[in-house]
Amino acid sequence: MPDNRFYVVDVFAREKYAGNQLAVVLGASSLTMEEMQRITRETNFSEAAFVESEGIRGDGYDVRIFDPIEELPFAGHPTLGTAFVIREHLREDRPDEIPLDLGVGRIPVRVERDEAGNERFWMRQIPPSFEETFDRSLVARVLGLDEEDVDGRYPVRFVSTGLPTVVVPLRTLEAVRRAETNLEPYYEELVEPYGNLNLLVFAPETYEGNDLNARVFADCAGVPEDPATGSSNGCLAAYLVEHDYFGADEIDVRVEQGYEMDRPSLLGLRATRTADGIEVHVGGRVIPTMEGRLV
Repeated sequence: MPDNRFYVVDVFAREKYAGNQLAVVLGASSLTMEEMQRITRETNFSEAAFVESEGIRGDGYDVRIFDPIEELPFAGHPTLGTAFVIREHLREDRPDEIPLDLGVGRIPVRVERDEAGNERFWMRQIPPSFEETFDRSLVARVLGLDEEDVDGRYPVRFVSTGLPTVVVPLRTLEAVRRAETNLEPYYEELVEPYGNLNLLVFAPETYEGNDLNARVFADCAGVPEDPATGSSNGCLAAYLVEHDYFGADEIDVRVEQGYEMDRPSLLGLRATRTADGIEVHVGGRVIPTMEGRLV
Protein backbone atom coordinates (compact mmCIF):
# COMPACT_ATOMS: atom_id res chain seq x y z
CA MET A 1 0.00 0.00 0.00
CA PRO A 2 1.33 3.51 -0.79
CA ASP A 3 2.93 5.63 1.92
CA ASN A 4 0.20 8.22 2.65
CA ARG A 5 0.18 10.79 5.42
CA PHE A 6 -2.84 10.79 7.71
CA TYR A 7 -4.04 12.99 10.54
CA VAL A 8 -6.52 12.34 13.35
CA VAL A 9 -8.59 15.26 14.60
CA ASP A 10 -11.42 15.71 17.09
CA VAL A 11 -14.25 17.72 15.55
CA PHE A 12 -16.82 19.74 17.54
CA ALA A 13 -14.52 19.31 20.54
CA ARG A 14 -13.57 21.86 23.19
CA GLU A 15 -10.50 19.88 24.22
CA LYS A 16 -8.51 16.87 23.04
CA TYR A 17 -10.13 13.45 23.18
CA ALA A 18 -13.67 14.77 23.01
CA GLY A 19 -15.95 15.53 20.07
CA ASN A 20 -16.02 13.21 17.07
CA GLN A 21 -12.85 11.49 15.88
CA LEU A 22 -11.86 11.65 12.23
CA ALA A 23 -8.96 10.25 10.22
CA VAL A 24 -8.00 12.31 7.16
CA VAL A 25 -5.76 10.59 4.59
CA LEU A 26 -3.83 12.70 2.08
CA GLY A 27 -2.72 11.67 -1.40
CA ALA A 28 -5.72 9.39 -1.69
CA SER A 29 -5.75 9.28 -5.49
CA SER A 30 -3.24 6.43 -5.06
CA LEU A 31 -5.82 4.35 -3.18
CA THR A 32 -8.64 2.23 -4.56
CA MET A 33 -12.20 2.57 -3.30
CA GLU A 34 -11.85 -0.83 -1.61
CA GLU A 35 -8.70 0.34 0.20
CA MET A 36 -10.46 3.50 1.39
CA GLN A 37 -13.32 1.44 2.77
CA ARG A 38 -10.97 -0.98 4.54
CA ILE A 39 -8.89 1.87 6.02
CA THR A 40 -12.10 3.43 7.36
CA ARG A 41 -13.02 0.18 9.10
CA GLU A 42 -9.48 -0.10 10.46
CA THR A 43 -9.75 3.27 12.22
CA ASN A 44 -12.92 2.14 14.04
CA PHE A 45 -14.18 5.74 13.78
CA SER A 46 -17.64 6.67 12.50
CA GLU A 47 -16.06 8.12 9.33
CA ALA A 48 -12.78 8.73 7.54
CA ALA A 49 -12.02 11.24 4.77
CA PHE A 50 -9.68 10.94 1.81
CA VAL A 51 -8.20 13.97 0.02
CA GLU A 52 -7.58 12.95 -3.57
CA SER A 53 -6.03 16.26 -4.67
CA GLU A 54 -2.78 17.29 -2.96
CA GLY A 55 -3.12 20.68 -4.63
CA ILE A 56 -6.22 22.68 -5.41
CA ARG A 57 -8.09 21.55 -8.54
CA GLY A 58 -9.88 24.40 -10.22
CA ASP A 59 -10.81 26.20 -7.03
CA GLY A 60 -11.60 23.24 -4.75
CA TYR A 61 -10.28 20.00 -3.23
CA ASP A 62 -11.63 16.58 -4.20
CA VAL A 63 -12.62 14.68 -1.06
CA ARG A 64 -14.28 11.31 -0.50
CA ILE A 65 -15.94 10.27 2.76
CA PHE A 66 -16.62 6.75 4.03
CA ASP A 67 -18.38 5.28 7.03
CA PRO A 68 -17.76 1.65 8.06
CA ILE A 69 -20.38 0.42 5.58
CA GLU A 70 -20.24 2.62 2.48
CA GLU A 71 -19.11 5.81 0.77
CA LEU A 72 -21.16 8.89 1.70
CA PRO A 73 -21.98 11.88 -0.52
CA PHE A 74 -21.72 14.18 2.51
CA ALA A 75 -21.03 14.11 6.23
CA GLY A 76 -20.58 16.98 8.62
CA HIS A 77 -17.65 16.39 10.92
CA PRO A 78 -15.51 14.94 8.06
CA THR A 79 -16.13 18.12 6.07
CA LEU A 80 -14.90 20.40 8.85
CA GLY A 81 -12.04 18.12 9.92
CA THR A 82 -10.79 17.73 6.35
CA ALA A 83 -10.86 21.49 5.77
CA PHE A 84 -8.75 21.90 8.92
CA VAL A 85 -6.16 19.34 7.74
CA ILE A 86 -5.94 20.89 4.26
CA ARG A 87 -5.49 24.36 5.73
CA GLU A 88 -2.83 23.21 8.21
CA HIS A 89 -0.86 20.82 6.01
CA LEU A 90 -1.45 21.64 2.35
CA ARG A 91 -1.79 25.44 2.37
CA GLU A 92 1.10 27.58 3.56
CA ASP A 93 -1.09 30.68 3.25
CA ARG A 94 -3.71 29.18 5.66
CA PRO A 95 -6.71 30.81 3.95
CA ASP A 96 -9.96 31.52 5.79
CA GLU A 97 -12.02 29.64 3.21
CA ILE A 98 -11.47 26.08 1.99
CA PRO A 99 -13.86 24.79 -0.72
CA LEU A 100 -14.39 21.03 -0.74
CA ASP A 101 -15.83 19.08 -3.66
CA LEU A 102 -17.89 16.24 -2.21
CA GLY A 103 -20.48 13.84 -3.57
CA VAL A 104 -23.22 16.44 -3.04
CA GLY A 105 -21.19 19.13 -4.81
CA ARG A 106 -19.21 22.12 -3.58
CA ILE A 107 -19.27 22.74 0.20
CA PRO A 108 -17.41 25.89 1.31
CA VAL A 109 -15.84 25.91 4.77
CA ARG A 110 -14.96 29.21 6.44
CA VAL A 111 -12.86 29.94 9.52
CA GLU A 112 -14.06 32.36 12.19
CA ARG A 113 -12.34 33.43 15.40
CA ASP A 114 -14.10 34.07 18.68
CA GLU A 115 -13.17 36.71 21.26
CA ALA A 116 -10.66 34.32 22.86
CA GLY A 117 -8.96 33.74 19.50
CA ASN A 118 -10.24 30.18 19.10
CA GLU A 119 -10.84 29.20 15.50
CA ARG A 120 -14.14 27.64 14.51
CA PHE A 121 -14.82 26.04 11.18
CA TRP A 122 -18.21 26.66 9.57
CA MET A 123 -19.73 24.89 6.56
CA ARG A 124 -22.70 25.94 4.48
CA GLN A 125 -24.74 22.84 3.75
CA ILE A 126 -26.84 22.26 0.65
CA PRO A 127 -30.48 23.47 0.84
CA PRO A 128 -32.60 21.19 3.02
CA SER A 129 -35.37 18.98 1.71
CA PHE A 130 -38.37 18.16 3.91
CA GLU A 131 -40.07 14.86 3.26
CA GLU A 132 -42.30 12.45 5.21
CA THR A 133 -43.65 12.99 8.68
CA PHE A 134 -43.98 10.01 11.03
CA ASP A 135 -46.37 9.07 13.81
CA ARG A 136 -45.16 9.50 17.36
CA SER A 137 -46.10 5.88 18.05
CA LEU A 138 -43.71 4.62 15.35
CA VAL A 139 -40.64 6.51 16.57
CA ALA A 140 -41.50 5.65 20.17
CA ARG A 141 -41.34 1.96 19.22
CA VAL A 142 -38.09 2.46 17.32
CA LEU A 143 -36.46 4.35 20.21
CA GLY A 144 -37.82 2.29 23.11
CA LEU A 145 -39.73 5.29 24.47
CA ASP A 146 -43.29 6.06 25.52
CA GLU A 147 -45.37 7.97 23.01
CA GLU A 148 -45.76 10.75 25.59
CA ASP A 149 -41.98 11.29 25.55
CA VAL A 150 -42.27 12.65 22.00
CA ASP A 151 -43.22 16.35 21.93
CA GLY A 152 -46.53 16.41 20.07
CA ARG A 153 -46.34 20.16 19.44
CA TYR A 154 -43.84 19.52 16.64
CA PRO A 155 -43.72 16.90 13.87
CA VAL A 156 -41.35 13.97 13.57
CA ARG A 157 -39.84 14.79 10.18
CA PHE A 158 -37.58 13.26 7.54
CA VAL A 159 -35.09 16.01 6.59
CA SER A 160 -31.94 15.97 4.45
CA THR A 161 -29.11 18.38 3.78
CA GLY A 162 -27.17 15.65 2.01
CA LEU A 163 -27.51 12.82 4.53
CA PRO A 164 -31.10 11.78 5.44
CA THR A 165 -32.14 12.19 9.07
CA VAL A 166 -35.35 11.64 10.97
CA VAL A 167 -35.62 14.50 13.48
CA VAL A 168 -37.48 13.55 16.68
CA PRO A 169 -38.45 16.25 19.22
CA LEU A 170 -38.53 14.93 22.79
CA ARG A 171 -39.90 16.66 25.85
CA THR A 172 -37.12 16.09 28.38
CA LEU A 173 -33.44 15.36 28.78
CA GLU A 174 -34.42 12.26 30.73
CA ALA A 175 -36.20 10.94 27.64
CA VAL A 176 -33.13 11.68 25.52
CA ARG A 177 -31.01 9.66 27.96
CA ARG A 178 -33.40 6.68 27.77
CA ALA A 179 -33.53 6.56 23.98
CA GLU A 180 -31.90 3.60 22.23
CA THR A 181 -32.46 1.95 18.88
CA ASN A 182 -34.87 -0.97 18.83
CA LEU A 183 -33.37 -2.67 15.79
CA GLU A 184 -36.32 -4.72 14.53
CA PRO A 185 -38.76 -1.81 14.00
CA TYR A 186 -35.86 0.48 13.03
CA TYR A 187 -34.98 -1.69 10.05
CA GLU A 188 -38.49 -2.89 9.18
CA GLU A 189 -40.37 0.41 9.50
CA LEU A 190 -37.72 3.00 8.63
CA VAL A 191 -34.66 1.64 6.83
CA GLU A 192 -36.41 -0.85 4.54
CA PRO A 193 -39.01 1.61 3.18
CA TYR A 194 -36.88 4.78 3.26
CA GLY A 195 -33.26 3.65 2.93
CA ASN A 196 -30.30 4.29 5.24
CA LEU A 197 -30.95 7.22 7.55
CA ASN A 198 -29.91 8.70 10.86
CA LEU A 199 -32.17 9.20 13.87
CA LEU A 200 -31.67 12.47 15.77
CA VAL A 201 -33.47 13.02 19.07
CA PHE A 202 -33.32 16.36 20.85
CA ALA A 203 -34.76 18.23 23.81
CA PRO A 204 -34.60 21.79 25.21
CA GLU A 205 -33.11 20.60 28.53
CA THR A 206 -29.31 20.38 28.60
CA TYR A 207 -26.35 19.35 30.75
CA GLU A 208 -24.29 22.54 30.45
CA GLY A 209 -26.56 25.49 29.75
CA ASN A 210 -26.63 25.16 25.97
CA ASP A 211 -29.76 25.62 23.86
CA LEU A 212 -30.47 21.98 23.00
CA ASN A 213 -29.23 18.48 23.80
CA ALA A 214 -29.14 15.88 21.02
CA ARG A 215 -28.21 12.27 20.33
CA VAL A 216 -27.81 10.61 16.92
CA PHE A 217 -28.20 6.90 16.11
CA ALA A 218 -26.93 5.47 12.80
CA ASP A 219 -27.03 1.69 13.14
CA CYS A 220 -27.54 1.29 9.39
CA ALA A 221 -24.06 2.82 8.88
CA GLY A 222 -22.43 0.58 11.48
CA VAL A 223 -22.49 3.42 14.04
CA PRO A 224 -24.92 2.64 16.89
CA GLU A 225 -24.39 6.16 18.27
CA ASP A 226 -22.40 9.11 16.98
CA PRO A 227 -20.79 11.62 19.38
CA ALA A 228 -21.19 14.69 17.12
CA THR A 229 -23.04 14.74 13.82
CA GLY A 230 -22.72 17.83 11.64
CA SER A 231 -24.94 16.52 8.84
CA SER A 232 -27.86 15.57 11.10
CA ASN A 233 -27.50 18.77 13.09
CA GLY A 234 -27.75 20.66 9.81
CA CYS A 235 -31.08 18.89 9.32
CA LEU A 236 -32.01 19.91 12.87
CA ALA A 237 -31.12 23.55 12.14
CA ALA A 238 -33.39 23.56 9.10
CA TYR A 239 -36.14 21.81 11.09
CA LEU A 240 -35.99 24.40 13.90
CA VAL A 241 -36.65 27.21 11.41
CA GLU A 242 -39.17 25.31 9.26
CA HIS A 243 -41.30 24.40 12.29
CA ASP A 244 -40.81 27.65 14.29
CA TYR A 245 -39.30 25.83 17.26
CA PHE A 246 -37.82 29.07 18.58
CA GLY A 247 -40.48 31.26 16.98
CA ALA A 248 -38.00 32.89 14.59
CA ASP A 249 -36.95 32.79 10.94
CA GLU A 250 -33.30 32.98 12.00
CA ILE A 251 -31.49 30.95 14.65
CA ASP A 252 -28.00 30.89 16.14
CA VAL A 253 -27.93 28.14 18.78
CA ARG A 254 -25.58 25.76 20.55
CA VAL A 255 -26.27 22.04 20.61
CA GLU A 256 -24.52 19.60 22.93
CA GLN A 257 -24.11 15.96 21.93
CA GLY A 258 -22.07 12.91 22.90
CA TYR A 259 -22.38 13.19 26.69
CA GLU A 260 -23.78 9.66 27.07
CA MET A 261 -20.69 8.37 25.20
CA ASP A 262 -18.19 10.34 27.31
CA ARG A 263 -17.31 12.32 24.15
CA PRO A 264 -18.85 15.74 24.98
CA SER A 265 -19.31 17.81 21.85
CA LEU A 266 -20.54 21.31 21.05
CA LEU A 267 -22.02 22.27 17.69
CA GLY A 268 -23.05 25.72 16.51
CA LEU A 269 -26.16 25.88 14.32
CA ARG A 270 -27.17 28.86 12.21
CA ALA A 271 -30.13 28.88 9.87
CA THR A 272 -32.05 31.62 8.11
CA ARG A 273 -35.27 31.57 6.13
CA THR A 274 -34.78 33.44 2.86
CA ALA A 275 -36.85 33.97 -0.26
CA ASP A 276 -35.09 30.95 -1.79
CA GLY A 277 -35.55 28.60 1.17
CA ILE A 278 -33.58 27.91 4.36
CA GLU A 279 -29.83 28.49 4.48
CA VAL A 280 -27.99 26.24 6.94
CA HIS A 281 -24.54 26.60 8.51
CA VAL A 282 -22.98 24.25 11.10
CA GLY A 283 -19.73 24.97 12.91
CA GLY A 284 -17.37 24.01 15.69
CA ARG A 285 -13.77 23.64 16.77
CA VAL A 286 -11.31 21.12 15.33
CA ILE A 287 -8.46 19.87 17.54
CA PRO A 288 -5.59 17.72 16.21
CA THR A 289 -4.56 14.64 18.18
CA MET A 290 -2.38 12.30 16.08
CA GLU A 291 -0.53 11.95 12.80
CA GLY A 292 1.27 9.22 10.93
CA ARG A 293 1.62 7.34 7.65
CA LEU A 294 -0.04 4.36 6.03
CA VAL A 295 2.42 1.56 5.35
